[in-house]
Amino acid sequence: MDEQSSGIQGDVAERSLRYTKDQIEQVIEQAEEYVRENPARSMAYALIAGVILDRLPVGRILGGFARLTLVLFKPAILAYAATKLYQAGQSDED
Repeated sequence: MDEQSSGIQGDVAERSLRYTKDQIEQVIEQAEEYVRENPARSMAYALIAGVILDRLPVGRILGGFARLTLVLFKPAILAYAATKLYQAGQSDED
């Protein structure tokens, strides 16, 4: 029974991965086609996106994310350890 469900899950995961790859390839093809048809407009969009990304405080955003990750890391480890201790206690009772 477990082999069948893991086989089905593997099949679903494989189909999902294949679908995602197909969708990404389709988006890339559409983008390439759009750029070939509208090169000036594409360059303008790229320039605008570059200016916006240049103005964003990316360093502060990444730094804040890193600090948040470090702050949340200790409680996550504590919760993981507590869960493992609980599971070890339950397996000892069985």
